[in-house]
Amino acid sequence: MIRMRGIALLVISIGLAGCASQAVMPPERAVHQPNEVAQRLTQAFAHWKGTPYRLGGSDRRGMDCSAFVRQAYQEAFDIRLPRTTREQQRVGQGIHSRWLRPGDLLFFRPARGNRHVGIYMGDNQFIHASTSAGVTRSRLNDRYWRRSLTGARRVLPRGFALRSQ
Repeated sequence: MIRMRGIALLVISIGLAGCASQAVMPPERAVHQPNEVAQRLTQAFAHWKGTPYRLGGSDRRGMDCSAFVRQAYQEAFDIRLPRTTREQQRVGQGIHSRWLRPGDLLFFRPARGNRHVGIYMGDNQFIHASTSAGVTRSRLNDRYWRRSLTGARRVLPRGFALRSQ
């Protein structure tokens, strides 16, 4: 009887662990330095800062959030991301927000039907193209953003080493 109860608990534990492991990956050991990632993204941000928001835009006259993320990744890491937020949500691996590192993509649903993407910079800050402020830096712990955060993805691959520029 005791042996059967132990086996049942083991089966339940394995089943629950299997469900939990699909949603979020544990953080792997970083090959690159988060400070260097943030520095490169800061340079890309400085280039685009203040660019007005324009849905579908991807140049200095105006750009949307996914275009900014794509441009920043291209400039900072020579990595070409997909064009839309929906497509960017399929890149990399899902991570829990407590494991965020500079360079991770943040996904939001600030309004019904809308999607938004930004790049985590560390110290609870992220860069993005906001509809109200254009390309800007915001605080992740701001109530508006905290409530609408739906997920995060790690795009910089395991073993990715930054090249000197």
